[in-house]
Parts: sequence; C-alpha cells; structure tokens
Amino acid sequence: MDLIDDLLWRGLLADCTDLDALRKRVAEGPITLYCGFDPTGDSLHVGHLMGQLTLRRFQRAGHRPLPLAGGATGMIGDPSGKSAERNLLTREQLAHNVACIKGQLARLLDFDCGANSAQLVDNADWTAPLSFLDFLREVGKHFPLSAMLAKDSVKSRMGSDAGISYTEFSYQLLQAYDFYHLYQTHGCQLQIGGSDQWGNITAGVDFVRRKAGGLVWGWTFPLITKADGSKFGKTESGAVWLDPQRTSAYRFYQFFVNTEDAKVGEYLRKFTFLERPAIEALEAAHAANPGAREAQRALAREVTSLVHGAPACEAVIAASQILFGAEIGDTPEAVFTDVIAELPNAPLDATLLDGAGVALVDLLVASGLCASKGQARRDLEGGGIYVNNRRSSGVEQRIGRSDLAFGRWLLLRKGKKSYAALTAA
Repeated sequence: MDLIDDLLWRGLLADCTDLDALRKRVAEGPITLYCGFDPTGDSLHVGHLMGQLTLRRFQRAGHRPLPLAGGATGMIGDPSGKSAERNLLTREQLAHNVACIKGQLARLLDFDCGANSAQLVDNADWTAPLSFLDFLREVGKHFPLSAMLAKDSVKSRMGSDAGISYTEFSYQLLQAYDFYHLYQTHGCQLQIGGSDQWGNITAGVDFVRRKAGGLVWGWTFPLITKADGSKFGKTESGAVWLDPQRTSAYRFYQFFVNTEDAKVGEYLRKFTFLERPAIEALEAAHAANPGAREAQRALAREVTSLVHGAPACEAVIAASQILFGAEIGDTPEAVFTDVIAELPNAPLDATLLDGAGVALVDLLVASGLCASKGQARRDLEGGGIYVNNRRSSGVEQRIGRSDLAFGRWLLLRKGKKSYAALTAA
C-alpha cells in the first residue's frame, strides 16, 4: 500500500486541495511538507499528535518534514475553532513555551537520517525582521478582503457577540506567509493540519500561487473526537499533555487504555504505526471479546512508547499490573506514586508504626476497606486481605515502618479488586 492509500485507509484525510495531483507528485519523488504548532502553552497535548504522527508517516515514506514552532503566530493567536479572543502572551511567556515544545516536536521525528532528515523551524525567525509596511506591501496586497471574510473561522466570529479583532483577522496572512517562505527557502510544497485549519491552509496555497507562481498543496486530517462527539484529549482532571511533568507516563497510558470500545479501532489506525493486518487482527479480537481489552492495551502500549519511550512504557505496564495483584517489585517510585493516586487514600500517623507497630485490623478500618474491626478480623481469617499485594499472615499481624513501600505507603487489598492506600506522614 502506498503512502496516500495508507493515509486514506487510516482516515487521515478531511480535505485536500487536489488529491490526484498530490498523489502524482508524491509518486514522483520526495516532497517537503510542514505542519505548524503554536506555543499557546508550555506543552503540546495529545490532540497535537495527529500533526506530528502524520509528518512522521511522510518521513518514513522518504519525504522531508518541517515541524514549525509558531514563535510569531503564537504572538497573535489563531481564531480557528475559537468563540472568543485569546489572551495575548507576553514575549517572555512565548519564549518559554517555544523552548518547551521544540523538544516535544523533536521527539517523534528523525533529525539525522540523511536527505529526508527533519528540520525544526520557527516562524519568528523570518517574520520578526519584517516591518509593518513591508508586510502590508509584500503580503497584504495579495489578499482580497472578500476572500478573507469568506473564511469559516472569520465568518463564525463576525456573526458572534465576541466579534473578531484585526489582530486575529490577520492571522491567516501570517500563516500564508509561512508557507510562502518555506516554499522559497526549503522547496516546501505541502502544508498539513487539522480540519479547522482549512481556511488558513488554502490561504497559503493561494498566496504561494499568486506571489511565486508555485504549485503547492494543502492537506487536512479530521479532528479527533470521543464517541459522543466531545473533544478528544480531555479528562476530568484536564488535558492530557505530552510533557511527563504535566501528565505522567502512567496517566498517559491509562488515558489510552480506557479508550471507548467504539473508538479503539479508529485510534489504532490514527495514533499507531502498526500495519493494517495487525490492526485488523486486533479489531477482530476486540469484536470477539471486548472485555479482554486487547486492542486498548495495544493502543496504549504503542502510543506511550512513541511519546515517552519504550523503557518508560514497560515500567508503566508493570505498575498497572499492581492493581491486578502483581508484586510491587522494581516499580519506579514515581510510577508507584501515580498508582497510589488512583486509589482511595487516607493519612497514617507514622509514629504509630514505631515499636511494636499498629494492628492491621485497625488500619483496615482506617483505610475504609472494612466497616468495622469485626469485619476486618473475619476478612483476615478468611485469607482475603493483602498488604502491598502479599497475603496477610492473619488477625494478629502488625504493621511497622519496614512494611511501607518506598518508606511512605501501605497498599491494602481486599479480595481481588478492592484497594485502598494509607500514606504515612
């Protein structure tokens, strides 16, 4: 299967300015393409993975990707998909954000593979030196006002109470100039982005044609949604970030392993580099036995390995098994901390652990696993209580400091699935 057919099979096309012509151009030899990422925060989130992964798919097929950090466009803010004006970032905030996301953009692409090595670019490098008058003369005169007003991102805001400022209205000119500059300096002929970028991308295609007589293309992929149509990448605790300091590898893995049944096949196609036979086999296994969640685990393993690396993913998978009775073993403390955070948690006065320690019966009640000491004794006598996933020695067991995992936690389990944690302080 060639690249374009593979992208179509994976559902990664929403619109293309001329699909047949692009297919012919791609078949002729390597093409340079770019995708922009505005640094509105100090981390990208899982929604940004589509752009990075699509760049990577092109690179694996021999083409040259240019991930773009929007040091200039980030100063303005893209109105696409927004119902109100963005808060403008300070130059200091923007510089910090650009520095942070550059590392994330470099993670999924190969920057040392010969002729099709990726190159990270920042549009502040070529936009900042332009004066306002130069920009109006060199760029603005090529944009008919009627065409700018016809863009969906503009029309939707023009008709709203919030309206749209001249600042955001000019965003499409800046993005179009990016395409022109990259065409002139890197021979870039393709811009990709989410479907909400269609208006900005086509503005760039038109500008390159008018200004340089160049033949270029635009490609958008569908925005990813949940089964109910809501925004992908959001949880009760907020966005799922690519920065492990904001979303740990464990929580990242759990986000994907909890993918809805109705969406797991789509996400396997779009977020992994698994080949078609492997994905179709996982879909068949999932259809036959959804409860096994084999497809979800494969999805979580593949995406977590891509973003956080294979060693971190293996540590996370091992830690995930702790909640199914596995030994704590060599689980890294940081990952174990994430496991504990998923459980009902109660404080434990560390001084009680000195000397002879404290009766496990009392801790079972304090943790909420048992409603009373009598119930705790019956559960202990029945052999259904585990301390740090090791079966309790019985009713008389006492807990001391040496029983704490990492010197801080006590993981208690009743039966197969009821967990609670105590944190010593």
